[in-house]
Amino acid sequence: MAEMEHTIEAAGADVEGAVVAGLARLGVERDAVEIEVLDEGSRGLFGLGVREARVRLTARPRPLPVTPVEPAPPPAAEPAAAWKDESEIAQGVLMDLLALMGVEGVQVEVRRAEPAYDEQEPPLVLDVLGPDVEALVGHRGETLAALQHVTRLIIGHEVTGRVNVVVDVDGFKARREQALRRLAQRLAEQALRTGRTVVLEPMPPHERRYVHLALRDHPDVTTESVGEGDGRKVTIIPRREPPRGR
Repeated sequence: MAEMEHTIEAAGADVEGAVVAGLARLGVERDAVEIEVLDEGSRGLFGLGVREARVRLTARPRPLPVTPVEPAPPPAAEPAAAWKDESEIAQGVLMDLLALMGVEGVQVEVRRAEPAYDEQEPPLVLDVLGPDVEALVGHRGETLAALQHVTRLIIGHEVTGRVNVVVDVDGFKARREQALRRLAQRLAEQALRTGRTVVLEPMPPHERRYVHLALRDHPDVTTESVGEGDGRKVTIIPRREPPRGR
């Protein structure tokens, strides 16, 4: 018995960006869909007449998998060897994906992020560097988010166990991190001044992480994530009452 066909339409700055966004929504790889270009979009002239590209993605039916006999687990790797294997695999996956997208002349640097207060192991950060990589960010980082999602899906098939990966482009997320850290400090001062909990706007997990990191060692406030799904947000909670006026 095969799965039912699933079709969606997606948009992006260009056709490739629309395809990547659609793949991220479906949660599949490129070879699992049929791609139909509905509108190649337009860059316009002097900012006028800009039109997003639109594509239709149809997931190919596939048979339900037969549950295989589970093999014996491989021996545990040494921490240094595991880090090397994970980083090399993640780097290779992203480079291959960028090549399929027609992105050339770039390099991918790999590093381990600073651990947050509630993390046992911080994520691997893959930073794409090179000329003309800004298109990989997209409007409000949507293309970058889709690229990260697809990269994680592919790595999940290559590595045993969960590997937390963050994809960045020319330090875009690093700059966003610095901005959020400054915002967190200002809002912490506001929470102390008013004696009230400050609630930030909903953020994706990696941005909430930046706020937690910024205030991790603050002596007078604590942070907590509340809410569910896309509505999850950070709260900054004062540990003491504000000073009273004279």
